[in-house]
Amino acid sequence: MAAVPLRLIVGLGNPGPDYEHTRHNAGFWLVDELARRHGASFRTEPKHQGQLARIRLDANELWLLKPMGFMNRSGGPVASVLGFYKLTVGEVLVAHDEIDLPAGVVRLKESGGHGGHNGLRDIIAALGSDFWRLRIGVGHPGVQREVVDYVLARASRSDQALLDTAIVAGADAIEHMLRDGAQKAMHKLHARPAPPATE
Repeated sequence: MAAVPLRLIVGLGNPGPDYEHTRHNAGFWLVDELARRHGASFRTEPKHQGQLARIRLDANELWLLKPMGFMNRSGGPVASVLGFYKLTVGEVLVAHDEIDLPAGVVRLKESGGHGGHNGLRDIIAALGSDFWRLRIGVGHPGVQREVVDYVLARASRSDQALLDTAIVAGADAIEHMLRDGAQKAMHKLHARPAPPATE
């Protein structure tokens, strides 16, 4: 399968030091990892209400975006970058935390619904749903009413170790998509051994 022509990788999270190390910021961690690997730095772009970095992977030039308007206002910054750089929705991948996957599990998919995720909900409202997603499992508290507090809290030490490994695997998967295509990237990513259960 041909390489996927991604042009924009969006990491979802909330800005500010209070949220920096919380589970809901897993998308930020993913684009930070890509920037680190490729020697890029984020700069604040007020006109896009976000932070942008540019990386080159082989012949591919990609933009990395961290929307800075809080999670439930992610759609505006993404739409702004798409319009400014004349990108299509199909060239976008959104990396986000996923409570329906155990900590350390990462899944790649094309299009779909928002699954209750407010960042995805706002992006879909702005762009439609035909973009790629990298779902970074953070686990579930077990009770629905505790979800908000759970994602806005730090992971346990053992879960954070799994998340750190998942971020590396997710960044690898994006690079594989660009080089070898989505099917090969999915196969390699989804064939990873299941992470050990944690408390």
